[in-house]
Amino acid sequence: MSLVFSAIASLDGYTADTTGSFDWAAPDEEVHAAVNDRERGISTYLYGRRMFETMRVWQDIGDGGEPEVMREYADIWRSADKVVYSSTLTVATTPRTQVEPRFDPAAVRALVDSAPGDVSIGGPTLAAEAFRAGLVHEVILLLVPVSVGGGTPALPAGRLLRLELLEEHAFPSGVVLVRYRVTPRGA
Repeated sequence: MSLVFSAIASLDGYTADTTGSFDWAAPDEEVHAAVNDRERGISTYLYGRRMFETMRVWQDIGDGGEPEVMREYADIWRSADKVVYSSTLTVATTPRTQVEPRFDPAAVRALVDSAPGDVSIGGPTLAAEAFRAGLVHEVILLLVPVSVGGGTPALPAGRLLRLELLEEHAFPSGVVLVRYRVTPRGA
């Protein structure tokens, strides 16, 4: 199985702007449906505390008149295991969730190797640790046609990543999906 880093990013490469906002990143139904199709194969999500707190809203979506595409994603999210790496969060607040006090590359490698499906790592801060450890196999970016001028970079700063393009798809909204294989160092 693979460790996959996925993010919605501005065209200039940020997941959140300088104020921490990402309201410009909300996908339309067509983009959301494409995300759902990709996420069905995810058996485990790895998060830092902040990303988990952002994502935990999916635990409660499903009976409030949301669009079908959102209810479908909520079902996908709830059916996967979650691991949250946090030194401050000590108790899991959603089912199928465990909390670990620190990111351990050897444990993550073992988890990915034994997982029944792909493992997703969410949030650029935690993903940077996985990139440093050489654990990330694929990068999927949904590039939103907006430039925010700064903020939280999607990919780790100060690190050379060699990527091989596997797929690209442009949506009518102007969002472009790009999927890359991470080329191992020395290859």
